[in-house]
Amino acid sequence: MNKGLLSVFSLFLLLSVIGCSTPSKLEFVSPASGHRALYGETLKITLSFPNTALDSVVYAMDGNVIERRQDTSSVTVDTKLFGLGDRSLTAKVYIGGKEDIAYSKILILPESAKNYGFEVVQTYPHATDAFTQGLQFADGVLYESTGNPSGTDLRSSLRKVELTTGKVLQKEEIDESYFGEGMTIVGDKIVFLTWQSNVGFFYDKETFQKLGSFPYGNSRQGWGLTYDGQRLIKSDGSNRLYFLDAKTGKEQDVISVYDENGAVDQLNELEYIDGKVYANVYQKDIIVIINPQSGAVEGRINLVGLYTENRQPYDNELNGIAYDTIGKRLFVTGKLWSKLFEIKMVAR
Repeated sequence: MNKGLLSVFSLFLLLSVIGCSTPSKLEFVSPASGHRALYGETLKITLSFPNTALDSVVYAMDGNVIERRQDTSSVTVDTKLFGLGDRSLTAKVYIGGKEDIAYSKILILPESAKNYGFEVVQTYPHATDAFTQGLQFADGVLYESTGNPSGTDLRSSLRKVELTTGKVLQKEEIDESYFGEGMTIVGDKIVFLTWQSNVGFFYDKETFQKLGSFPYGNSRQGWGLTYDGQRLIKSDGSNRLYFLDAKTGKEQDVISVYDENGAVDQLNELEYIDGKVYANVYQKDIIVIINPQSGAVEGRINLVGLYTENRQPYDNELNGIAYDTIGKRLFVTGKLWSKLFEIKMVAR
């Protein structure tokens, strides 16, 4: 073979090897886009660099800088710093005054929730004209808010109910223009939500006299409501829980709720029990137990088979959770149900 031709061939081979071993663009090696990370896991971030002679690298999560480097070494971050849900990871590389950017989308999810079944401890009567939207046990009686579904002559109402008999001891019907939703007790007041009217109301707990109102914020609908002793916690049918000032109803904070499979949507009636938020899931016979700090679903109560009377698809849903903090009793019911149940959670 001609020596000149051999030299050209050798040079071509060398350049081909170099070209194959050197990344052609800046990109994430890990985590790859679409990666599912466990909440609390230490995430290793590694890039492939087309040029290792860089000036600096700036790593950011959702636009917030998490690390600055002047080399190509990997970065580690604690996923607890960013919370649950979809997260956008970026890396900006600067070389000679020029900028290059790499992107990666990840989903941070919690550990698998604990699963529970149930045992019925006691059964009580429940008014079949109560389209239950909110339920709370206080001072030995139940407080209940109801809605007025279309196609019926029902009126939204606020009620005080005797537990053992289901007798309505006190009732205040709400203006027909409002669809009643969740409620909770804060001191000597009852806070009452409407569905799509973008307003909630304050009532006197003893007289049921309306005391005032408050507008909704970013959460445009009212579904469930509870009180953690400091702030109101409100659902709106999404996977978000909103924290409101208990005196004014003004939104202060929000978290998104996820289980090991993804976002848990259609959160409905709420109850705050021993530091956790118990939530009905609309059109499902399931209660999820939520950590209100992280939004992680830590438990799941399967109530399938609890109530079977006149159950139609998308009708007469499980909706209503109340807790007796003194007697440690858990009560559940549903829309237009004839029964209210005291249940015991059974670990599976």
